[in-house]
Formats: sequence, C-alpha cells, structure tokens
Amino acid sequence: MAYFLVNGFWYLMSLLPLRLLYFLSDCIYYLLYYCIRYRRKVVRKNLVNSFPSKSLKEIIKIEKGFYAWFCDYVVETLKVRSFSEEEISKRMTFEGLDAVYEDMERNGQTFCFAYLGHYCNWEWVASLPLWTKDKLKCAQIYHPLENVAFNRMFVNVRGRFGSESISMSETLRRIIQLKRDKTKTVIGFIADQTPVWNSIHLWMDFLNQETPVFTGTERIAKQVNACIYYIDITRPRRGYYQAVFKPVKWSEEEGKEYPISEAYMHMLEETIGRHPDYWLWSHNRWKRTRKMLEQRLEEQEKRKEERIRANSAKESNNPKN
Repeated sequence: MAYFLVNGFWYLMSLLPLRLLYFLSDCIYYLLYYCIRYRRKVVRKNLVNSFPSKSLKEIIKIEKGFYAWFCDYVVETLKVRSFSEEEISKRMTFEGLDAVYEDMERNGQTFCFAYLGHYCNWEWVASLPLWTKDKLKCAQIYHPLENVAFNRMFVNVRGRFGSESISMSETLRRIIQLKRDKTKTVIGFIADQTPVWNSIHLWMDFLNQETPVFTGTERIAKQVNACIYYIDITRPRRGYYQAVFKPVKWSEEEGKEYPISEAYMHMLEETIGRHPDYWLWSHNRWKRTRKMLEQRLEEQEKRKEERIRANSAKESNNPKN
C-alpha cells in the first residue's frame, strides 16, 4: 500500500513542467535552509574543514549554493519518473564513450568500471543506456534503502532507460555471472561513501582531511581485469549536465597498494574544487577517524585475549583433563 501511494504521488509530481518544479525547488530551499535548517551543522563543519583558507563569507556562499542545488536534485529526481528518452538525452549528455569502446575492444575486456561521486545529479547518469545502445550493457551498484517501498521505487526509476541496479551484497556474484556470459558491461560505482569499519584498508588526505577510502571497486576491478574510467560531471546551466568519461591513470611502480582508488579520489577532489556547491556536503563523510579505528582494533584484541583466557580456564577446570 505504501509503495502504490508514494509511487502514485511521485508520478503525479513528475508530470509537472520542470520550470514549475524548479519554482517548487526555490521554495523548498528557503524552508530547508532558513526554517528547518536541515543538517546545517554537518554541512558547515564539512565545508570549514575542507576549505580552511576560505573566509566565512565564502563558506556561507558555498553552503547556500549547495542547498539550492540539493533542492534542484530532489525535484530533478522526481521529474525523471516521467522523462521521455528524447528529453533526458538533451539534458544529460555523455562524452568519451568511443575511447571506452576502443579500450575494451583492444584489451579484450568485458567490463568498464566507471567511478563517480555524489556530485551533480547522479540519478540522471542511469540514462547512459540511451547512449551505449547495443554496444554495452549498463549497470550501477547501489546500497538498498531500509524502506522497502522507497527502495523499490528508486530501483524502478533507475531502470527506466535500461540500466540494471545491482545490490552491493550481490556485486561480485553478479559481475562473475556477467563475465561468464561474456556480456560487455559498463558499471557505475559511487565510491565516495564512508566504508564500514571492517572495509577500511586505505587512508588518504582528501579535501584537507584524513579520509578512509572505499577500495572495494579496485579490488573487484583487478579480479575481472576491468578498464577503469572516471565520470567527470559538470552543470553548464540549471537542468543540464555533461558527463565525460576520463581514463583513470595510475602507476604500479609507486608501490601503493590501492593506486586506482587514490587516483580516483584525486580526480574527484579536483571536480569538487572546481565547483564545490554540487557535492553532497550533508553526508557525514568524516564520521570515522583513524584513532577510532585503532581503538576498535584494540578493543577487539582485548576481547579476543579474554576469550582465550576464559577457554583456557574452562579446560583446566574440566575434571576430564
């Protein structure tokens, strides 16, 4: 029932002209920024720490720009529910695909792993199948939402133009299946998320802060010999985006364990620095620190030692021994 109600409301809202939705976005902006003050403390903290050389006036300008863009992102995501193929193709364009085709063909590769971040409108990137046509299958890795109704709606919307949504927990299994079937596929990975504690294998300086980096994409890419690209997105004007496929360049000679992940983060940092308003600053990206990780590891080691001592004590008190 929840799915049909919310889905129906989403569809009806999507039928409104984009110009009217942008007017609604402007209204939401004032409500969100000045009244509700949605995550204002998190956004301000992230911006101040990321740009220590900027004045408070400059920080507030970026902050307001972020909230204005974020509200646009919300209504643009609503609109994609009823966008025609022709309209979305005008508003979300892709460049550099010829280089991707040539790389995959030349190296006999089945996959292109495309890194991107929570920058500009990542939901519209799911229209990529309209550009690859029959040359490449398109898919994106996603983290399922806890709300089943909303999760189902987002999966359906992301698949409107032929793209497949692959759950994070099913990533490796599905990729192996695609490789076995020899299905040439470009897979999008939004890799600027905060990794879970057990998956933190790399720390680096990102936006002037020590940052844990998600390395799962690189590890899988090496297993299946995927070519690696970065999707650099710009927003020429309101309602229009340009995505350029750029090869991720790294050097194995430097002795780094995760050179691809580091190269991606540098490219993303450059994109954000060019126009910081369009990154998802409301995400608590730096909630995990190296010190917190070390404390967790120490606690785990202590619990392990306590279990060993407890088991040894039981064995020594066992009459059979």
